Amino acid sequence: MKSIRLLLVTLFVLSLNSSCDAQTGKEVKTPKISKSDNVQVYYFHLTSRCVTCKAIETVASEAVAGNYGGEVSFTAYNIEEPEGEKKGKELGVSGQALLIVGGDQKINLTNEAFMYARTNPEKFKELIKEKVDPILK
Repeated sequence: MKSIRLLLVTLFVLSLNSSCDAQTGKEVKTPKISKSDNVQVYYFHLTSRCVTCKAIETVASEAVAGNYGGEVSFTAYNIEEPEGEKKGKELGVSGQALLIVGGDQKINLTNEAFMYARTNPEKFKELIKEKVDPILK
């Protein structure tokens, strides 16, 4: 009986750690994006954010600035504010998301962002670089 209770408490605590409403498992329909030479990284978030949500913005911003300077832009939008909602609709986003957009490509790194931003930020930064580099070439 003690082991069952311990298991339930453990599961409850773990569920609290991952209680964000990230867009996971959904395929987002990609609206047509005009061709351009620039690459942009967009982070869409809600007004109320957990530690992981804040870490995603911080680590992604550092990765973009550290690897590309002004060559790639990073912009965070609150999807609950008019400007963020408008940009979200333009890109087909309705909730939390991390997107890399360049030319006719749109790469969704939301799942990876929630997986690595806090636990392995260096891996997360490498993943961003791995996805952005081919778009720039």
